[in-house]
Amino acid sequence: MGGNSLLTIVVDRVLPKTPDFFSLVDEQCDLAVEILTELVDFMESSGAKTSAKTVRKLDKSGDELRRRNLEILNAAFSTPMDREDIHRAIVDVDHIMDYARTTVQEMRMLNVDPDRYTLEMAIYLKEGMEAIRRGFRNLKVDATLSDEGSELARASERNIEKAYRKALTELFDPKTFAKSKGSGDDAVVTFVMDAFKRREIYRHLSNAGDRLARAGTTLHDIVVKII
Repeated sequence: MGGNSLLTIVVDRVLPKTPDFFSLVDEQCDLAVEILTELVDFMESSGAKTSAKTVRKLDKSGDELRRRNLEILNAAFSTPMDREDIHRAIVDVDHIMDYARTTVQEMRMLNVDPDRYTLEMAIYLKEGMEAIRRGFRNLKVDATLSDEGSELARASERNIEKAYRKALTELFDPKTFAKSKGSGDDAVVTFVMDAFKRREIYRHLSNAGDRLARAGTTLHDIVVKII
């Protein structure tokens, strides 16, 4: 028994155990879904300060998770899937969380209130991230089920783009200005400034959708190689 223990120690030192990268990415996905849930709450509650603080706090935890996971990846002797794919998965999910935080920050800095389009895009982001989470979780159970998560994430991104285009169309429609309050040059300047600030927020959420689609592509690549 002592010999076996010594052999085990030697083997563990020469061939360290492979970290459970599936669980590490799962943990990131859980946090991303939590952040996006708070983002939806922020959009539903007219930019509530409490939700904004929660998003920033959770994103800070996300940064710590990303650093930890990348350190574990860099130190790992072997990985259950391509090292590059794991790196992409870690970074992709982290970028989605970053976009949630910066969206909230910019809306508060620019004094832009949520509207039906920001809410719609936030909901699609959350749904897409939930699909990504299911996809990564299924890798440990049945990888053939994981690709559905990739497809749903890309579908969410397409829905975000549709909402983005509808938002811009309405934002720059002359009828929108006609409905605004005030008249004269000052009213025009105010309207234009507000429109461009809101466009920045819409574009930010659209970019978040692009990151979501990229995460879906990463998941798909992993599934193809595992199967």
